[in-house]
Amino acid sequence: MIGTILQTFGRKYIDVTLRNGADYLVRIVECPGLWMDDAALAALSADLRSVAARTLDAGQLTYGVFSGDKDRMGAVIITLVSRRDGTPVAFNALAVMVLDTAPYPTDVLHLGLVMVDPDERSKNLSWVLYGLTCFLIFFRRQFRPVWISNVTQVPAVVGMVSEMFSDVWPGPNQGRRTLNHLLLAREIMATQRQVFGVGDDAGFDEERFVITDAYTGGSDDLKKTWPAAPKHRDPRYNRFCEETLDYSRGDDVLQLGLMDLAAMRSYLARDVPKSAVLGLLLTGGLVALRRMILPAIHWADSTRMWSILRPYRTRDE
Repeated sequence: MIGTILQTFGRKYIDVTLRNGADYLVRIVECPGLWMDDAALAALSADLRSVAARTLDAGQLTYGVFSGDKDRMGAVIITLVSRRDGTPVAFNALAVMVLDTAPYPTDVLHLGLVMVDPDERSKNLSWVLYGLTCFLIFFRRQFRPVWISNVTQVPAVVGMVSEMFSDVWPGPNQGRRTLNHLLLAREIMATQRQVFGVGDDAGFDEERFVITDAYTGGSDDLKKTWPAAPKHRDPRYNRFCEETLDYSRGDDVLQLGLMDLAAMRSYLARDVPKSAVLGLLLTGGLVALRRMILPAIHWADSTRMWSILRPYRTRDE
């Protein structure tokens, strides 16, 4: 694990592989369309399609990472879970959205499409698929809060996002909608619909953050009926979704929240298995090393060139 992480220090983007217990390997690949060669990118896409084929009963998805567009793969972070023999069993395609907000752009991590092989469900993979990548990005951003978004009609996912991140809205008993929530939601719906497969004809209810008739932009095969939508163990989230969304029409809820120190503490204490906490902290520290510690070391060495900085004096003087 450490060797794989150390190899990323010379790269601009994350590419790490971690062990999850004795049975699984987790690979996190940032913006593969920007740096992977064609063969490696094709192999990664094939792994994603393999999981999708096991997950969907029929049909196929045509948006995002399934579009075959290298540019689309240049704006995602893939979390791929495989068995130790290399068989892919689950993935999350987290999208990096840069929103044109004032006075400066805002980065939002869209939790994106999550698929799990039916044979691998209920095996405690949710902490990997939903929180791990956000955790590492938070480390690399030097503990600056990062906005996350989620579009779903699944009560289990609504509840998990509500409990994993801070200031999540909307949801049952989730406080109030702030101006930041509203402005980010408006910009997402105006410019980022293609990220989560929502067509231009879908409506958006700003009061409830509900996307109406959402399954018209390439995500048609993800539409679920209320009985088929996986439920959360807390009935509050089930009631919220049933009362808020029209499943016959195909509605989604747009959730916005923050990965911050409070969310990170809760994530480590509640979601991450105790056996994985130490390794996760080590991984986060090594990923952050390139951004946080190495620049300080380079800055302190006045005898070597670093980027636009020039040595104060040469070694021969």
